Amino acid sequence: MDPEEHLEQLETPSIPPSPAKPDPQVWRRVRLLAHNPTAAAATLVLVFWLVIAIIGPAIAPYGTDEISSGAVWKAPSAAHLMGTDHLGRDIFSRLLVGARQMVLLPTLSVSLALFLGTSIGLLAGYRGGWIDEIIVRMMDVMMAFPMIMLYLMIIVSIGASAVNVVIALGIGTTPGVSRLVRGLVLDLRNREYVAAAKMRGESGWYIMFHEILPNALGPILVDGLVRIGYACFSMGALGFLGLGCRRQIRTGGRWSARRGRHW
Repeated sequence: MDPEEHLEQLETPSIPPSPAKPDPQVWRRVRLLAHNPTAAAATLVLVFWLVIAIIGPAIAPYGTDEISSGAVWKAPSAAHLMGTDHLGRDIFSRLLVGARQMVLLPTLSVSLALFLGTSIGLLAGYRGGWIDEIIVRMMDVMMAFPMIMLYLMIIVSIGASAVNVVIALGIGTTPGVSRLVRGLVLDLRNREYVAAAKMRGESGWYIMFHEILPNALGPILVDGLVRIGYACFSMGALGFLGLGCRRQIRTGGRWSARRGRHW
């Protein structure tokens, strides 16, 4: 080794890497959450159901379709914490297993609605003109139907299954999302940074997805989180009407599809 290089290594002290510091923005959000009782309670409820959705099927004491003979409409007890239904099935076990679907499927349906509605709203609000007029009228026609009736029309047309319920809820929620996004775009397209992007010669697609969408993302995500709750209620209503997620169970030596009625 060259003596000069060896001397430089001896004179230069080795500085240990500094430990990673926590992000101050994260801690600031945590402090704001801790000082807001309503937000803290909502976060605890959300975390609780997420944990139940993850571990629920593993800790369920009974099978979802396990029938206890002579235990029809039983009150809560040590054997059945929430009682039994009209077939003698444990309600607590069905709640633990069903939590996963009630967390996953509404989230997927609202995600589909956000993707479709954001794309449609961006196009309508930025382009304007006859494109905006056609899209707005189509969304108005869809919103003229009661939501449950629109869901029923879609599911009856394509069949009742988990995937089709997600598609129906996503399509039915799209008009509301598109109108929100369109209103945001109509305001944001006149901002200075959009004018600067036009002066740089950026394309319309670039301006929509790189300049306007990031600035409209906050209200869109908040609206999507609210719509997840409404999607849960809609799924419950569809299940009550027999058009929700169909489940295959063993009945009398054959596989049958339950659609909300007693076989």
